[in-house]
Amino acid sequence: MPLITFGEIIDLILMTFFVGYVFSGIIPVRRESYDPLIHYKRRFDFEGFKFVIMATAPAIILHELAHKFVALGFGLDAVFYAFYRSSFTLMLGIFTIISKLTGFGFMFFVPGFVGISGNGTNLQFALAALAGPFVNLILWLGSRYIFKNRKYKKKYFLLLVLTQRINMFLFIFNMLPIPGFDGYKVFTGLIRAFSG
Repeated sequence: MPLITFGEIIDLILMTFFVGYVFSGIIPVRRESYDPLIHYKRRFDFEGFKFVIMATAPAIILHELAHKFVALGFGLDAVFYAFYRSSFTLMLGIFTIISKLTGFGFMFFVPGFVGISGNGTNLQFALAALAGPFVNLILWLGSRYIFKNRKYKKKYFLLLVLTQRINMFLFIFNMLPIPGFDGYKVFTGLIRAFSG
């Protein structure tokens, strides 16, 4: 069986486009020249869409793939699913689209998730849950280091700032010990592993 299936690749691509659509127009894109008449006439801002994908997709895709590959490394079954594969996350996705179209301003959605199953130890499940946020921690601290030490070209300034903020948010948010979040799975798995 391949490490990643064709269906998972399609789900990753569709999830990436969905995230790009949701955050386009929300995440600022610096332009060298700005013509309000052209901007107003344009229904779809392809440059903004592309920039948003470059800023958000690595954080989300690498997070989910880390869950998958660590779980597979422990011999567990792990499958990536885009948001539309679950009725709950599909409803969140629909709410997000409605929020964007109406300008409601509050969006909460789960663009994708990895279903992990099999006979593993509590520690293995905890480490598989930790893998995603850990990738966000590395991306956050790595981009912070690059930014702080000015090891980047000026044209990547905004992308680097957004990479830093997005990964910081994803790390902190996902590590909250709330049922359904990665943090809950990490902490309960570690407690079970070391108390039993």
